[in-house]
Amino acid sequence: MTITRDSLLTLEAYSKIRKSSKPEAIAHRRLRSVTLGEHMTLQFEDERTIRRQIQEMLHIEKIFEEEGILSEIEAYAPLVPDGSNWKATVLLEYPDPNERKRELARLIGVEDRLFVEVEGHGRVYAIADEDLDRENEVKTSSVHFVRFEFSAAMCEALRAGAGARLGCDHTHYPAHVSIAPETLASLAGDLN
Repeated sequence: MTITRDSLLTLEAYSKIRKSSKPEAIAHRRLRSVTLGEHMTLQFEDERTIRRQIQEMLHIEKIFEEEGILSEIEAYAPLVPDGSNWKATVLLEYPDPNERKRELARLIGVEDRLFVEVEGHGRVYAIADEDLDRENEVKTSSVHFVRFEFSAAMCEALRAGAGARLGCDHTHYPAHVSIAPETLASLAGDLN
């Protein structure tokens, strides 16, 4: 389902269901999140997570004018997977500000070293930050947006239940993890 102006709830309607729908939204977000190493989380987006994000932005900013609503849709809609890929928000989390500053300087380019390995297939590296560059010569950002683009054979394997691993081969952040079966099942739903 595509997110359009007409498919969104009004501010009033969203306000009525916001609290009651929050636990389900959090559970869905948790199901689609993968922790990679100690300091990185990938939150895999889908139509539901992005729809919620747009509704939250409209609610928080009290946006009800057509132009503002369309602007939020335009900003977030590209994060919805489109059948041959997974799209994720990457969060680099360092609670201590000094450690964060030091590590973000060491991790320049980390977003380009993220990969998915589908069982029986080679690595697919992330295509990062297509909307804008999120790093400079002194540090990377603590938030990135990535896309993993799969071949038809990989999509078929994932839909058929193949295992997959998420990893990073950056010099200063080597990590890999098998994606949990229930998370994989949800992510396989993004593929057609």
